Amino acid sequence: MINNQTDTELVSPAQIFSAHIIAELAAWGRDFWLAPGARSQALAIAAAQLAEAGKANLHVRIDERSLGFSALGASVYGGPQVIITTSGTAVANLHPAVLEAHHSGLGLILLTADRPAELRDKGANQTTNQVGIFSDAVIECIDVAAPTVEDIPNLPRLAKELVEKAVLLAWGKRAQPVQLNLQFIEPLSATTPDAVEVLESIWNEEEKEVASTEETTAGFPIDLSIPTVVIAGANAGVHAAEIQNLGLPVFAEPTSGVRHLEQSILRYRTLLENNTALLSEVKQLVVYGKPTLSRPVIALLKRSDVKVFVREGQMGAFEIGNDITKVDNHIEGARNGAWLESWQQESNQVDLSHADGLDRRTIISKTWAASHAADTILVLGASQLIREADFYAPGNQVRAWANRGLSGIDGTIATATGIAIQEPENQVRALMGDLTFLHDVGSLSIDKNDGPLDLQIIVVNDNGGKIFSNLEVAQSVGANTFERVFQTPQNVDISKLAEAYGWQYVNPETVTDYELALEIKGRVIIEVKLD
Repeated sequence: MINNQTDTELVSPAQIFSAHIIAELAAWGRDFWLAPGARSQALAIAAAQLAEAGKANLHVRIDERSLGFSALGASVYGGPQVIITTSGTAVANLHPAVLEAHHSGLGLILLTADRPAELRDKGANQTTNQVGIFSDAVIECIDVAAPTVEDIPNLPRLAKELVEKAVLLAWGKRAQPVQLNLQFIEPLSATTPDAVEVLESIWNEEEKEVASTEETTAGFPIDLSIPTVVIAGANAGVHAAEIQNLGLPVFAEPTSGVRHLEQSILRYRTLLENNTALLSEVKQLVVYGKPTLSRPVIALLKRSDVKVFVREGQMGAFEIGNDITKVDNHIEGARNGAWLESWQQESNQVDLSHADGLDRRTIISKTWAASHAADTILVLGASQLIREADFYAPGNQVRAWANRGLSGIDGTIATATGIAIQEPENQVRALMGDLTFLHDVGSLSIDKNDGPLDLQIIVVNDNGGKIFSNLEVAQSVGANTFERVFQTPQNVDISKLAEAYGWQYVNPETVTDYELALEIKGRVIIEVKLD
C-alpha cells in the first residue's frame, strides 16, 4: 500500500521500497536483526514499525559481527533470519557469520544497504563494492538499483518478487545465505508508508508457505555383510531414524544428535587411537553430518581399502576419502548383529577409571547430565572441550549445537544468545574455553527487549589455548614461543566483565559447587578455573 503525497519533496522511494520489502518478509514470518546505520535507515524504520505494532520480532545490536552470529543462532531452530546493515565495513563484519551459515546449511537473508553504483570506485565515503563481497558463501547476490520517483508504481511488485526469490533460496533443500544489496539515494527515509499497513494489505491478498521438501524416493541399498561403520558428525541427527534402522556401530560426535542410540560406540575415539584389531576389519563407512573432531576418523576415511558412502544432509556432503559414493536417498541394508556386538564388547573394555575432582571430564559429564531435559539446549564452543566431549560425553539424549561449518571460535556467545532468543521456553547452556569466551565478549551486551533469557555461559578457564598442545607444534618449538604464539594466555578478570555487562557470576571450585551452579536460572556466567 502506497500513501499518496502532494508534496513530492516528502516522498522517499527508499522508504516506499523498504516498507514493501520488510512487510513482504514479515508476511513470510521472518524475524529481523539490525545494527543502526544511515544508509539502511528506511529498512530500520519499516522493521521498527512492525515491531512496535507487534507484527514482527526485531532484535538490535551495535556490532555487526555479533549481529550476524546472533541471527545465525536464531536460524538453527527458527529458519532463515533477516539481517539489516548499513553500507561499507558494516557489511564486511557479517562475513564470519555468513561463512559459518554457508557451511552449516543455515538460511540468512542479508539486506545490505548500499550507495548508488555510480559512486563505486570513486573514493566516495563509506562506499565499496559490496557485490560479491561474500563470494560463494551466499547462494546468490542480487544487486538492486536505487529506486527513484519514476519507479514508485512498480516498487510493490519488485519487492514481492525479490523477497519471494530470497526466501525460497534461503529456505531451500539445503538452506543458505542470500544477499539483497539494496542501493538507496536521498531522501533516505520518510514517515510513510507505514509498513504495518503494507503488511495488512499483503495478508489480505495471500498466505505464504514453503513447499515441503520431504523425501519420497526409494531407498539406496548397500551390502552390510561387509564390515561397515557409521561416522556421525555434526547435525547427523536429521537422519537419526535411518541411522538407527541400519543397526551398525556408530561413531557419534557430541553434536551429532545420535550419541544416545543403543548402537553408538561411546569410546570409539579411544578404540581408534589404540588401533584395535576391529579397526583393520572395517571395509565400508557411511558418513552422516560433518565429522570434524578426530584425526583418526579422517585417517579411516582416507584408507585406500575402505569404501565411503556419504549421505547429504543439512551441512551438505562430507566427501573426504578415496572411494566415495554420494547418496541422496535413504540408505538401507540387512542388519549385522554380530558385528555391532563385537564393537560394543570392545568399547565396554575401555578403562573408565577417573580421579575425583572438578576437571574437564567431570565438567563434561555433569553438563551433559544437567542438559538431558527436553527443555535444555547445549551449545559447544570450538575449543579443547568439544574434543574432550568426544571422548567423555555420556549417551544421554541432549539437544546440542556447535558452529562446525568452519569450526571457528568466533561468535559462540552470540550464537547461543540467538538460540536462546528463538527458544525462550528453553534453558540454553554454552560451554567454551576462555579464549573462545574472550573472542566474543562483546556479545554479552544485553538488549532489554530480548527479554529475560535463561542463558548460562560456562567458561572453562585454563588461561589460554590448550588445544594447541595436541598439535605437532607443541613439540617443534620452544616453550616460550609456544606459550606466546599459540597458547596466548590472557589474564582477564571475568568476574569484572560479568559485572560490567550485567550478568550473574559464579566461580565453582568443587563438583558440588558446579552442580549447584548449573541450577541457576537467568543470565549467568559460570567460570571454572583450571590449571
